[in-house]
Amino acid sequence: MLFQIPDVLSVDELRQIHEELATAEFVDGKTTAGWYAKQVKNNQQLKRNVGQSLESIVKAALSRHPLFQVAVRPKQIHSLRFSRYGVGMSYGTHADNAMMGRYRADVSFTLFLSESTDYEGGELVIEGADDEQAYKLKAGSVIVYPSSTLHRVNEVTQGQRLVVVGWTHSLIRDPAQRELLFDIDTVRRSLFAQHGKTPEFDLLSKSVSNLLRRWAE
Repeated sequence: MLFQIPDVLSVDELRQIHEELATAEFVDGKTTAGWYAKQVKNNQQLKRNVGQSLESIVKAALSRHPLFQVAVRPKQIHSLRFSRYGVGMSYGTHADNAMMGRYRADVSFTLFLSESTDYEGGELVIEGADDEQAYKLKAGSVIVYPSSTLHRVNEVTQGQRLVVVGWTHSLIRDPAQRELLFDIDTVRRSLFAQHGKTPEFDLLSKSVSNLLRRWAE
């Protein structure tokens, strides 16, 4: 599934991240790219072993968000990259690596830190079978997409683009199974909101639990 979540970060969290990044050391983004991605990656990333407190803010924000939790079923949010794109920088078409250390990359996300009006270009473009879609969200919002997709970042032509890119190892490996669980759980929660605990709610709850037992890794 591909979906957007607005306002994942609060105003205070955004301000804290921007204050720390303003004086942080960035390095060439090619240092964390795979052998073929190095050819198309032109950005800067926060130096490794720097910014653990910022990573904690991002992970906590995603962990408390119910949509992210139900749709992604994260086992581990890992490999966060604070990335900076200045004028002339871009990231050409690529697919994310399947494994990052000991974790799979099942679901990718981009959390926008810069306001969309602060820079020109820099759209995240996700390719489909017969079309492509460009995304440029407001600061504090996130877009979630399968790690298996081809995607790119268009060249920044004015201003500066700051984002956090991360990957999630999901409890449910198969994307079709994740989507099915999400659909059933959405209906279950809607029924509960409208009618409370009913026999139909109990049956759907049983189904969600039993599918998780069958599919979770």
